[in-house]
Amino acid sequence: MGMSVTISVATEQDAEQIFRLQYLCFQSEAALYGNYRIDPLVQSLDSVREEVVSDCVFVARLGDEVVGSVRGKLGEDGAAAIGKLCVHPRLQGHGIGARLLRAAEATLAEERGAKRFRLHTGHRSEGNLRLYRRSGYETVGRSRGADGVELIVLEKQAGVYAQTA
Repeated sequence: MGMSVTISVATEQDAEQIFRLQYLCFQSEAALYGNYRIDPLVQSLDSVREEVVSDCVFVARLGDEVVGSVRGKLGEDGAAAIGKLCVHPRLQGHGIGARLLRAAEATLAEERGAKRFRLHTGHRSEGNLRLYRRSGYETVGRSRGADGVELIVLEKQAGVYAQTA
């Protein structure tokens, strides 16, 4: 490839690339559930822009191209919700998702005081579940998304890091 992927805080200028990447990446999730109304596919560009400004958002870059993204937000209970982790399909399986997850966790703990992290993924999303479990997350429950997809809820305490890079 010649270039290495870097992880950095997203800027307002990244919102459109994040929006397009999210739409591309979550097509496979939508197909897995036969549901193309999942939140990442129906979220508006303005909503993505708002999240980039207000939440903890990181991007993975290959040169000027945004090839990965993750978002986190501290909740009132001290748990940080992490979501919409995505990596461009051509770069999946190279540890970029784990690096994005670690960057969000570190910032949410160190700068925003998160005591634990919570995320959710569809019950059929085996690749996502493997990544989260390798990263120290444990299943704490199930829920159903507004789109009707059955979700597995996972959590971990701040300070628990991935077993593998």
